[in-house]
Amino acid sequence: MAEHPLPRILLVDDEPHVLSALQRLLRRELAGTAQVEAHTSPRAALARALEVPFALVVSDYRMPELDGLAFLKAFSELQPRARRLMLSGVTDFDVLVSAVNDVGLQRYLIKPWDDREMADALAAALADQAKDEEARRLADERRGELGQLSAEELERRRLEAEEPGITQVRRGPDGAIHLDD
Repeated sequence: MAEHPLPRILLVDDEPHVLSALQRLLRRELAGTAQVEAHTSPRAALARALEVPFALVVSDYRMPELDGLAFLKAFSELQPRARRLMLSGVTDFDVLVSAVNDVGLQRYLIKPWDDREMADALAAALADQAKDEEARRLADERRGELGQLSAEELERRRLEAEEPGITQVRRGPDGAIHLDD
């Protein structure tokens, strides 16, 4: 069996000092178990999500370019299997309800955060995501053994799990294949 790369965590917050603090915490607490990328721009983070798969995304709620709900909704359309967490100083109940209902938020974390709680929440989210991916892989493998999935479909699903979007073809109105947006 091929060795899998470390899962990726995407951090999105318009405040660079918040991202720096989170990165320091994750380097210390999750060293060797995940790769961490940080973006101050939600649009840049979405562009990156088109390029590589993320196991987990943590987004601020209040950002000038795009709020956290809009960002996480767009992100979930690109990578529906990734775990989504929101980190915010906003404690508005309506925001929390929208986050859970509209974007499938796994956890809502309050700023300022407790380092232990944050590290534990992210480690648990990564573990849950890994369990889900393994269950999906085993279910697909079993469907293949039972003849419910062709070898081609099994391979397509494997590739899609490794590189989300790789098996999708974007076409223009004239039927032309688009390689970039």
